[in-house]
Amino acid sequence: MSGLVGWQARPHDALRDPFRPKRAMSPNERCTSLVAAAGYLPLVLREKDYLELLPVAWRAINDYGIRIGYRTYDTAELGPWRRQHSGHTAKRGLWEVHYGPYDLSQVFVRTQQGWITAPWVQLPLANALFADFTWTHARLLAAEAGPDDTNEAAIARVLNRVADPGRARTGPAHGPDRRPRPRGGSPPLPAPAPAPERENTPGPDPDSAPSPTAAVVPFGVFDAHAEAERWL
Repeated sequence: MSGLVGWQARPHDALRDPFRPKRAMSPNERCTSLVAAAGYLPLVLREKDYLELLPVAWRAINDYGIRIGYRTYDTAELGPWRRQHSGHTAKRGLWEVHYGPYDLSQVFVRTQQGWITAPWVQLPLANALFADFTWTHARLLAAEAGPDDTNEAAIARVLNRVADPGRARTGPAHGPDRRPRPRGGSPPLPAPAPAPERENTPGPDPDSAPSPTAAVVPFGVFDAHAEAERWL
């Protein structure tokens, strides 16, 4: 990410302003000048756009499905693509798989016919959604309980116990500060302090007083054709 930030702010010889051709511009400067000249129209991201922004892992589609981080993902829709070359020679025929770090219950596989959603095969045992740091914590607990921390079924049962607070208090995971933590080792946030009780004194209730409403100022819609005519 730091490299991308530096690239955005560094001048490039290929970026020139027609009115100042001798001065190289950074991507941020060029974008700012174009927005000032042509305007900016925000667009709502579609579902496919969100999938494009997720991290990518290149994996093979085997008979059992797709394996990522000791997790197996599979669905019947992957049938025609099993043990097939993806067409990406630079990736040795592996397939483009997108996943969400905060929801590892499913992955999204790009094929020539569109996206395929493949769930984790042990998700019924876990019975809850889980993030990357939750999975790492469950593997640590599984390693403490047995010698194998790569067994998906065992980790799924640990995830189910961690996700159920009532069962976690009575099960083997009970102990000082056994709750999953985010990466970095930061302890869980303490519970918020209870709000102080109000005194039973007569007087107007501030919550019941109507709040003033501000005037709504609508934004105009950017007209690309009218803007183009103005700059001709």
